[in-house]
Amino acid sequence: MNAEQLKQLETDLWSAADNLRANTGLKSSEYATPVLGLIFLKFADNKYRHAEADIVAEYQRLQGGRREKSLAEIAREKCGFYLPEQARYEHLLNLPGQEDIAKAIKLAMEAIEQYKPELEGVLPKEEYFSFNRTPESRTVLFDLVKSFSNIPLDASGDVFGKIYEFFLGKFALSEGQKGGEFFTPTSVVKLMVEIIEPHHGSVYDPACGSGGMFVQSQHFVQHRRGGSRTALTTAPPPPDNSLFVYGQEKTLDNLSSG
Repeated sequence: MNAEQLKQLETDLWSAADNLRANTGLKSSEYATPVLGLIFLKFADNKYRHAEADIVAEYQRLQGGRREKSLAEIAREKCGFYLPEQARYEHLLNLPGQEDIAKAIKLAMEAIEQYKPELEGVLPKEEYFSFNRTPESRTVLFDLVKSFSNIPLDASGDVFGKIYEFFLGKFALSEGQKGGEFFTPTSVVKLMVEIIEPHHGSVYDPACGSGGMFVQSQHFVQHRRGGSRTALTTAPPPPDNSLFVYGQEKTLDNLSSG
């Protein structure tokens, strides 16, 4: 996907989401978390699909032997997480019309957390029930699920990162002055990183929000090293050129969207 195609996709997705919001009665701040959660679900499903053939092949190869492992174990090794059936995006798309879509999304999030305890309490769940206020808003939630299914199956993590950042920026703008509480414009973060020049060592962000400082620090190091991937870690760095990033955030909604 080239830059022009990505820009068009971002515009189309935002237009669909923003038009649907008119039928929910939700404020932008209430609407943002459920929308960003659906983007996460689509990203997780895309990533799992790419690894699924290898996961199933390994599971079948080991089945019945001394080294037999569960599908979930193999998935975590090869993909980083396991998606049971109720957490698959296709499952949400194919729900019968009478099903409670908010409850189905909550169950999907809980299933992901069950097999990846590090995410426990992080993913949005109860927020989706705010769409149950009226029949119209319940329809909106399902329409949102359908809208994000338009993200191509071959979309990479970088593509999702840009879509996510695009939506964060749009929600921040719609919130006006308070929008800066959960999103700092990318141009501002880039300038800060250029001033800091984090070639190696540690970067600490006391108000990390959605992690923009960490992403731009990685981009800075990659660019300065001629495009090679840096060892961006979440553990204390060895005595080399690794870059260690860490931060904190007082607002739980901001932290959970990072």
